[in-house]
Amino acid sequence: MRVYQTNEIKNIALLGSAGSGKTTLAESMLFEAGVIKRRGSVEAKNTVSDYFPVELEYGYSVFPTVFHVEWNNKKLNIIDCPGSDDFVGGAITSLNVTDQAVILINGQYGPEVGTQNNFRYTEKLNKPVIFLVNQLDSDKCDFDNLIATMKDIYGSKCVQIQYPIETGPGFNALIDVLLMKKYSWKPEGGAPVIEDIPEEEMDKAMELHAALVEAAAENDEGLMEKFFESESLTEDELREGIRKGLVTRSIFPVFCVCAGKSMGVHRLMEFLGNVVPFVSEMPKVHNTRGEEITPDTNGPESVYFFKTGLEPHIGEVSYFKVMSGSIKSGDDLTNSDRGSKERIGQIYACAGANRVPVDQLNAGDIGCTVKMKDVKTGNTLNGKGAEWRFDFIKYPNPKYSRAIKAVNAQDTEKLMAALLKMRQEDPTWVVDQSKELRQVIVRGQGEFHLRTLKWRLENNEKLNVVFEEPRIPYR
Repeated sequence: MRVYQTNEIKNIALLGSAGSGKTTLAESMLFEAGVIKRRGSVEAKNTVSDYFPVELEYGYSVFPTVFHVEWNNKKLNIIDCPGSDDFVGGAITSLNVTDQAVILINGQYGPEVGTQNNFRYTEKLNKPVIFLVNQLDSDKCDFDNLIATMKDIYGSKCVQIQYPIETGPGFNALIDVLLMKKYSWKPEGGAPVIEDIPEEEMDKAMELHAALVEAAAENDEGLMEKFFESESLTEDELREGIRKGLVTRSIFPVFCVCAGKSMGVHRLMEFLGNVVPFVSEMPKVHNTRGEEITPDTNGPESVYFFKTGLEPHIGEVSYFKVMSGSIKSGDDLTNSDRGSKERIGQIYACAGANRVPVDQLNAGDIGCTVKMKDVKTGNTLNGKGAEWRFDFIKYPNPKYSRAIKAVNAQDTEKLMAALLKMRQEDPTWVVDQSKELRQVIVRGQGEFHLRTLKWRLENNEKLNVVFEEPRIPYR
């Protein structure tokens, strides 16, 4: 795998409510990019994204999964985020280290509570948004009504790039109003047939194309002048206008897919590769001293660790973003949070449970490494010339508390060690050893969050535990 420069890297978060199809979309993206030869499915429990035992048990994403694809000489780092609000920590972590959000909308239900929550996080962090309507082959999908609902919620910034000719079990064709082409597939999917827009769809397509041209022109004075003169833009000018609109959050493009059959996924990836802003085009991150840090490959080496995964037979897998400079295996760095020295082992490009060894990762890129000596989630490692720390990820407060204890009192110490390890994986856990109550209190985001914790302790750590109500400290 070749070394990508900062202006060839794009970091993208896949967000959406539970059941909107993020993991299935991730599988189709990997398939379209040639990373995998056969698509897995959530039902068959063989997807690249959901590979932890607890995810296979529940059929839900519990952890954000990092993977990459190489597309048109660009590297797309993509993080598939959990949909359930109980695992919101994964979505917040991912949004902070990526530059673009793709929010999936379930075609059956339209924008849901989870969609609204995800959109608020993008708003708070000022991240560009692409909306992606999935499951267009569902009986309950009413696309026109769904678009009307989206415009009511998100306003006129929602601009259609595509629309389906028909929804429901007969869905097999899209009109793309950026390229002004019709895409159609066989019932089972496969490569699309690309042809001119049929006459009966031309009026609607021209109307939506005109709206897209106007929305794109608004983001650049030069394009606006050309639009007033000729009322049209070339494809390249349209892409440039959309890119600038994405960066300033003044346009939210709407795409359509059927991820289960990989319909529309190739076209989506073309758009991600051609139009979505690069790392170098996004606002700079600030360190804890308020200094603006430019992702410059020639700058001092600085690496931020945003996620820790605990994998069977491997142990801790530490995921990082290169904030400045470039990182290579064997580099000696200083942990600015803990004061310790660290030597970087083999570094990898992420691909779910698989990892691709690489020689070097440049500023803006995302990767992982294993067997770090003293590195925790949220730590920064620096080379010579940098004494930076980063603390830009802010997690929500816990909403739900239970007391937990080991059934066998001799396992108490083992239980505490396991809880502290799990907090490394998911910082939204808070663990308190209350001397006053003589209980260990775990605080999480909801009942499902706590149920997942219990399942993992009992199945992964072989610890029998019980939940109790926290005692009340009467005075």
